[in-house]
Amino acid sequence: MFTICNDSHSDFILLGFSDKPYLEKTLFWVILIFYCLTVTGNLVIILISLKDPKLHSPMYYFLSNLSLLDLCFTSSCVPQMLVNFWGPEKTISYTGCAIQLYVFLWLGATECILLVIMAVDRCVAVCHPLQYTTLMHPKLCLQLAIFAWGTGLIQSLIQSPATLQLPFCSHQRVDDIVCEVPALIQVSSADTVSNEIQMSIASIILLCFGFKMIFKKGKDILEP
Repeated sequence: MFTICNDSHSDFILLGFSDKPYLEKTLFWVILIFYCLTVTGNLVIILISLKDPKLHSPMYYFLSNLSLLDLCFTSSCVPQMLVNFWGPEKTISYTGCAIQLYVFLWLGATECILLVIMAVDRCVAVCHPLQYTTLMHPKLCLQLAIFAWGTGLIQSLIQSPATLQLPFCSHQRVDDIVCEVPALIQVSSADTVSNEIQMSIASIILLCFGFKMIFKKGKDILEP
């Protein structure tokens, strides 16, 4: 029997390493240092790629997209993580958790697609070095980038609502440091079997469709 909750939109408690307070302080400084390095490094890559005309090539265009993606991805969860590590409060509002879940899934799926696109780009550069700039023209690069970000967004719009529509009891204790699908499913007060199957099927279809489209585009480019 499952517990019926009167309020499904209450705050969540991200347990994380709350049972190891001595470890939390160490993790706070380690993660803060690496987060600052991540933000600085990615901003430098983006700015240099935009400023230097010599870097206005497909490879650096996709690298700038990856840097922007990495910057947004870490910023979607690390600040909240640092707040939870530093203070006694481990809570995150339902709205904040929902936003984090949407963004986390969107950027995670986008990164998978973008890495495949970058692999296709390198394949074209190796196989057709003299025709590289002609084959990987700016319009195509823009289309591939939009495809990656769009596919990731569709993935998030399918998975996130399916997770957030589940009932949650007040002040649910999430055994994680971020709001992600597996952790939220575990604390739901409903039967989540159909929910898990639905999300698995959606993930497989979207990812396979994305990879198929990219490989087809890569094949069309590589064919003489």
